[in-house]
Amino acid sequence: MTHPTLWTAAALALALGATSATAQKRYDPGASDAEIRIGQTMPYSGPASAYGTVGRVQDAYFRKINDEGGINGRRISFVSLDDGFSPPKTVEMTRRLVERDEVLLLFQSLGTPTNTAVHKYLNARKVPQLFVASGATKWNDPQNYPWTMGWQPNYQTETRIYARHILKERPDAKIAVLYQNDDYGKDYLKGLKDGLGERAAKMIVAEASYEVTEPTVDSQVVQLQASGADVFVSITTPKFAAQAIRKAHDMGWKPLQYLNNVSQSVGSVLTPAGLDKSVGLITSLYYKDPTDPQWDNDAGMNEWRAFMKKYYPDGNLADASNVYGYAVARTLVQVLKQCGDQLTRENVMKQAAGLKDFDSGAALPGIRINTSATDFAPIEAVQLARFDGRTWVRFGAVISADAR
Repeated sequence: MTHPTLWTAAALALALGATSATAQKRYDPGASDAEIRIGQTMPYSGPASAYGTVGRVQDAYFRKINDEGGINGRRISFVSLDDGFSPPKTVEMTRRLVERDEVLLLFQSLGTPTNTAVHKYLNARKVPQLFVASGATKWNDPQNYPWTMGWQPNYQTETRIYARHILKERPDAKIAVLYQNDDYGKDYLKGLKDGLGERAAKMIVAEASYEVTEPTVDSQVVQLQASGADVFVSITTPKFAAQAIRKAHDMGWKPLQYLNNVSQSVGSVLTPAGLDKSVGLITSLYYKDPTDPQWDNDAGMNEWRAFMKKYYPDGNLADASNVYGYAVARTLVQVLKQCGDQLTRENVMKQAAGLKDFDSGAALPGIRINTSATDFAPIEAVQLARFDGRTWVRFGAVISADAR
């Protein structure tokens, strides 16, 4: 017969052993007791350099987190490299980050063609390609690419929403489309055509594309105006968006104009184009615009402004990209907090796929982040807005991706 005291001691030892095992720390390359190493490629130079501020504001936010003690006691080491928006350079930089710097994950690398160039590589290496800074539809494919997840609303959803608005407001519209000749531009164009349905062939009277290496899109805008179109859909990155807005206005072409939301920044696009020349533009929003006086006393935006003043004083407070970058950085910090001491690449993806009604700190009312093992599209709702010469004025209801 076992002595009761011995039995209790044995049971206690087993219990403590089990607790110790479950609480054991687990790390993959890029993580340790002291740090979490995160990699990124960003166009600090080249045709998409207006987006470079996204990487800068994220670096600033991670410095803030480190000053506050890090994430579960670990400092973030953020390695953000300039790829010039060139896919071959992205491949080179990404391989360096994974194989030499041994980062735990890639975060918010920017661009559709650039991320496409490393999509298969990162999935083959089982390295998280997390919260890609692109709205390409293909980032939401957990079955075939379980290591890749986007963040913002996808491009096809966005242009389907514009198409529905055109069909309602201008059912007899003659539409001209300017688009970037790559995966980004073609994804948006597909959404527009799908949204117009069988009427697309008749309603779209002109299409013009441009290469990111071109100095201007002036000749394309002239060509589109000549089509007689009364609706202009601009699928453009910031530099070319500003050029197209300015050229259309200066020629006296006054179509109803839709601008994709990746170029809706008042600070980096509409101001260079000319605020007076941008009046009447329509876009879609999913986070608070820093130029909208409605948010002057908003708690979340006050927190963002205080952060900018202390950690990124050179950042433009009118540039929506600085709100965007901040909101995504907050989302990553939430994922890493949820990882606890299990800082493996597998757990990073598991936690990223387990966000429930998360508020990024800058989301519009009614828009929250939700993910699951079968849904890698964190944000699936937007609200239309019209530019009034100073800021974007929202109208209508929040529209979800599955709205018809």
